[in-house]
Amino acid sequence: MKMIGLIGGMSWESSAEYYRILNEGVRERLGPTASARCLLWSFNFAEIEELQHKGDWRGLTARMVDAARRLEAGGADLLLICTNTMHRMATDVQAAVDVPLLHIADPTAERIKAAGFSKVGLLGTAFTMEHAFYKGRLADQHGLSVIIPNDEDRATVHRIIYEELVAGKVLPTSRDAYRAIIARLVEDGAQAVILGCTEIMLLVRPEDSQVPIFDTTAIHAAAAIEIALTG
Repeated sequence: MKMIGLIGGMSWESSAEYYRILNEGVRERLGPTASARCLLWSFNFAEIEELQHKGDWRGLTARMVDAARRLEAGGADLLLICTNTMHRMATDVQAAVDVPLLHIADPTAERIKAAGFSKVGLLGTAFTMEHAFYKGRLADQHGLSVIIPNDEDRATVHRIIYEELVAGKVLPTSRDAYRAIIARLVEDGAQAVILGCTEIMLLVRPEDSQVPIFDTTAIHAAAAIEIALTG
């Protein structure tokens, strides 16, 4: 079994889900006492959040590269960035190490295409919804058409992530808000919806959407298990 290196703590709420999914998946594949071989580098998310909202992407890239190198030095055979937003610097992280980085958008897009969908709604932080690093990869490398919420809805999605979900708060009123936003994405033509922030899966369930949802956390972790065991 390969060693999986996790760049996490962004937030720890979703990193804990990665750890759970990886270990449950390995146990299911290999038997009741089996667990995943993994290393976790966990950031203080308060520091990351501050740099994000300052727009200091150079500083963030330096921290991500440092974490990746430390995990590689520790014996990781495969790296995962346990957040969608910080894939903004995925190219720089991959260039800094010799082990492969599994980009979260790639297994997600493959699942979507395998299900027969080509036009998807995207929920995530404002950075993920508005910047090209994520939408562009889905479109340019996978041929998907990506719809994002309107300005007001994007602000709501972003606020709930940063004020509630990263702090472990899962509120019924926020679930209702996401349901309404998903419904508007469907009205705009979305055949499915990507939960493009690793914390959203704490709030949104399949029954909250009229169309299939694709949880990037679960998909990313499942793809890592497959590589660790067979790749």
